[in-house]
Amino acid sequence: MTLKIAIAQIDIALGKPAINEQTVIEYAQKAAAVEADILVYPEMWNTGYDLLNLETVADPQGQRSVNLLRDLAKKYHLNIVGGSVATAQAENKFYNTMFVFNDKGEQVSEYNKLHLFGLMNEEKFMSAGNKTNLFDLADVPSAGAICYDIRFPEWLRTMMSQGPPEILYIVAEWPIQRIKQWQLLLQARAIENQTFVVAANRVGRDNDNRFGGRSLIIDPLGNIVQQASDHKAELLVAEININDEKAIRGEIPVFSDRRPELYR
Repeated sequence: MTLKIAIAQIDIALGKPAINEQTVIEYAQKAAAVEADILVYPEMWNTGYDLLNLETVADPQGQRSVNLLRDLAKKYHLNIVGGSVATAQAENKFYNTMFVFNDKGEQVSEYNKLHLFGLMNEEKFMSAGNKTNLFDLADVPSAGAICYDIRFPEWLRTMMSQGPPEILYIVAEWPIQRIKQWQLLLQARAIENQTFVVAANRVGRDNDNRFGGRSLIIDPLGNIVQQASDHKAELLVAEININDEKAIRGEIPVFSDRRPELYR
């Protein structure tokens, strides 16, 4: 089974959801034009890390973002991994939330980021999630995580051992000064979980950070299938063959050889 995957590596206007929504629409049109099966956006695309102003810029219950992504999925017949958005939820709490939609516009997943990143003060303003993020997309068992989550291999293995999923989607706002670690961590996650990794990062700057781009599609052996630049907005497109992963898992059965009773 072959899938054409597109990653929207975009710049994000800090604290300006309306401008960012237009960028999201533009990249859905671009993905449809190349007949992509799946489109992936980066982390916090609606607001960027405008944490001081979450009360005014975060999306209440994520409804504005959900409606937009649902409409784009239906209109362009795209499966969409909606990056993540800043959402305002119950009890005046804010979350970093991923929404996923199939090409019929049906929501198949909602996930609040588990691991909040202290170097960007995320934990001072946002609440952490506590659930896994497993879903089927384009008839492929999949999982999703957000940025800092990739530094916790025990968490990703917890998800990836359930099935296991064949594609792991990562969405991020990863700074340029640690971009080499971004690539190495993603390659490690692909190898150890014998999965395709599809990772969307942003470019551009906010008040405190410059972001490193280099969105990636990686095969289960850790080879880079396609890689974006580290400085410009672009649509990264590549085809992957899911059967490649199944062959690799058959050769080295790490999931059946695990001894989880000892991993404590």
